[in-house]
Amino acid sequence: MSAVCLKIMTILCLSGTAMSDPGSSGVVLKEIGRDVTIQCKTPQKDQESLALKKGLHMESDVFFNRHDSEKVTIAMDFRGRLQYNGLFPNIDILIKNVTSKDTDTYWCVYNKFGKPIIKNGEGSILLVVREPRTGSSVPCDQSNNNNNNLILVLVMIGAAVLLGIIICFLTWIITKIKSLRSAKKPRRVATNDVYEEMRGTIRR
Repeated sequence: MSAVCLKIMTILCLSGTAMSDPGSSGVVLKEIGRDVTIQCKTPQKDQESLALKKGLHMESDVFFNRHDSEKVTIAMDFRGRLQYNGLFPNIDILIKNVTSKDTDTYWCVYNKFGKPIIKNGEGSILLVVREPRTGSSVPCDQSNNNNNNLILVLVMIGAAVLLGIIICFLTWIITKIKSLRSAKKPRRVATNDVYEEMRGTIRR
């Protein structure tokens, strides 16, 4: 299995719960060289900044914009192929000519005024970039919806099965420990009783 496939499987397994959020757009499949649009939006207007973050743990910034500034910051890897449109805080971010390295989770992260709390906005996606299909007459974009639903179902089933196995294992361990603790210890004969019995025998 290639490194790309391993990365995709890891991200799918670990991001299944996060992508099930109603505010998330779920899994987006794109072929190499295609474009993808991430629609970051929030119903709350008291936002100070918007950051499009990449990575399972949001370890890198792709795009950053403050409400009071027209200046935006774009990561070096995306310069020349990232465009944005809209008014803060609802911004559409277009990433052009995607590559396999772009496969990852993308989070729309908002920062509120006067609060150090960072909140995920709507529009977060899991982007999976794959090799173009050869000899297929069906465009990739037309089959995205069916593929998205299938992958989401498989991810959620896998997560449920794994959780069930963990719960059963922990239950068995706890039961085993309790049974060992409740086992009866062998009864010891008191030395004083033996001594008293010997004394009585000698007196007779």
